[in-house]
Amino acid sequence: MAHHSPIKVVFLDQDTLPDHIPLPTLRHPHHWQAYGATAPHAVIERLKEADVAITNKVVLSDDILAALPNLKLIAVAATGVNNVDLDACRTRGIQVCHIQGYAVQSVPEHVMALIFALKRQLMGYHNDVRQGEWQKHGQFCFFTHPIGRVAGSTLGIIGKGALGQAVAQLAQAVGMTVIFAEHQDASECRPGYQPFEQVIRQADVLSLHCPLTDKTQHLINQDVLAKMPQHAILINTGRGDLVDEQALLYALKSGQIGGAGLDVLSEEPAPDAHPLVSASLSNLIVTPHVAWGADDAVKTLVQQLVDNIDGFFSGAPQHTLID
Repeated sequence: MAHHSPIKVVFLDQDTLPDHIPLPTLRHPHHWQAYGATAPHAVIERLKEADVAITNKVVLSDDILAALPNLKLIAVAATGVNNVDLDACRTRGIQVCHIQGYAVQSVPEHVMALIFALKRQLMGYHNDVRQGEWQKHGQFCFFTHPIGRVAGSTLGIIGKGALGQAVAQLAQAVGMTVIFAEHQDASECRPGYQPFEQVIRQADVLSLHCPLTDKTQHLINQDVLAKMPQHAILINTGRGDLVDEQALLYALKSGQIGGAGLDVLSEEPAPDAHPLVSASLSNLIVTPHVAWGADDAVKTLVQQLVDNIDGFFSGAPQHTLID
């Protein structure tokens, strides 16, 4: 698409990216305005002149898009696009690009770190040493928490995109058996997948790598948690709302499942009163949405973000979601 006057670009939430990694410069003549964060009521005002909106987590709903006739492109600074109303974009002729494949090492490493930390009770033992338990005990080693094994256990993965497959590769390398879950309501099972029910009943560890949609909201609910083995560990580096958090809290407290490692919550940043944050359970690790954030991955992300915008205005769009 030929575009002669400078492109007006507005980044709504640049503070979602670590500030020690610089943003590359667009090749097209442009006017760039970045805000650290943008509250819902300020979105329309900030975007009303914009050709391009960059958002990581700021919500762009139909109501908002209706008020922005100039908007041509939404460049999402992430892979997940559950904060953008894609149907509304399709109707209004707005293209949406997202970032692909940038965290295929970062996220799987975080997943494995959580699995090992939970299976080997790193937090429990670390806290024992900090609280002087070991020192009191008088033995060169002491076992207050049972240590599980990773090799020989079964990893169930929900979502077989780039991340699901990359996690599978690392898991297989440490001796885990990997099974992929078919969609919950699928009538038949594609090759390379197993029925959803079967996966949740068999998995010693269950890791979520599917997008958050209306269909996957609270995919992991009371019913699913009840079917998981008692020692099973749930890992979520996807989106918080894939999990019914109240049901998970109950499952962890009542010993219905063995543990959980969460990098995402339904509300981010989580308020102090968030039940999973205030619970302080030894079988729960919560990290602040950082699985994606290895420096190398962030560098790839910001370069692709700028390339996505340049590509769109050069007539060679890439990583687009609206056909």
